[in-house]
Amino acid sequence: MGYVAVQGGITAIENSQKLNRYLRLRGTSSPLSVAQIMEQMGPLVDRVMSEGGLYSPFHAALALKQASGDPLEASFLVRAFRSTLRRMTDSLPVRTDQMRILRRISSAFKTIPGGQLLGSTSDYEQRILDFSLAEETEDVQEEAVREFEESARSPTQDAAPLAPQDFVKVVDILRAQGLVAPPPATEQRPAMDITQESVEFPLGRSGRLQMLARAETGGVLALAYSSMRGYGSVHPTIGELRVGRVQVRIPHPFRAGETVTLGSIVVTEVEIVASVQRPEGEEKPTFSLGYGACFGHNEVKAISMAVLDRAMKSPSPHAPAEDQEFVLLHTDGIESSGFCSHFKLPHYVTFQADLDRLRDIRRNDE
Repeated sequence: MGYVAVQGGITAIENSQKLNRYLRLRGTSSPLSVAQIMEQMGPLVDRVMSEGGLYSPFHAALALKQASGDPLEASFLVRAFRSTLRRMTDSLPVRTDQMRILRRISSAFKTIPGGQLLGSTSDYEQRILDFSLAEETEDVQEEAVREFEESARSPTQDAAPLAPQDFVKVVDILRAQGLVAPPPATEQRPAMDITQESVEFPLGRSGRLQMLARAETGGVLALAYSSMRGYGSVHPTIGELRVGRVQVRIPHPFRAGETVTLGSIVVTEVEIVASVQRPEGEEKPTFSLGYGACFGHNEVKAISMAVLDRAMKSPSPHAPAEDQEFVLLHTDGIESSGFCSHFKLPHYVTFQADLDRLRDIRRNDE
């Protein structure tokens, strides 16, 4: 490569870093605390945790503060920090059917077991700027919190609270009726770990989903949208979207057959129902499925993941969203932003060669 090792400039770099800090702290407002970012910028923190590949709201919020709110830079910081952590063990598969539901909807059926729970969403808000937020005070904050907590404690119905087992998965109902295709044999290979193993194409489904879970939200959305618009064949129906807390468990280190629960994390899970197909070796047509899951509350990313999961199952890829290598190597925000930023490095030698070539061509044309 025609890069040049640039010497000197240390003072300029140090001054640039001082300027970054100054631009973040100048003004009359108080320094933004990590706790404020964690508590009031939840969707942004969730996005950074997902793209950074580390479930830690504190470290994601700290990275956002350090990056002055740049989610790509913050995700880079989180992933770099993650690489320094010691790997202790592997968790057991997360049981999303035992999720403590915070939000759960289906666009496939109006009535589903356990009912649809709207939860927290901005889907039905008017996209109009609320200028009262500019004058929001601690008194307003305390009053809003108090009013909601009082209303939440007030019983609104006599029915007993629902347990996780009451929320039977919509796709499981379709599967029990034989309306959903079983996973192909090629997808039943052992799960891999993309942080420990080199990625080779074609990649198994576990590897594809891991890469999509860490992918940049905008990149995943862009390619999924291309398939929705016709550059592919996936125009999905959401069988079920659920957001909630799931337990993280590991095998007991000393007692065989027992498990230890480390805690719980918030995840978003989506299962989409796509086109009707006739699987190889099957007599009857069935629905095809797509799956997406990511850290935190990020519905757009989970839906886009599910669309791309289904698209990459195409037996004869012809659209960009159906090509594994194209999708997975172009949606990682850390990789793509790093490559984009590398063009800021000195390319003096290569550009000088281009200049010489252009001048030679022009002289020969005279």
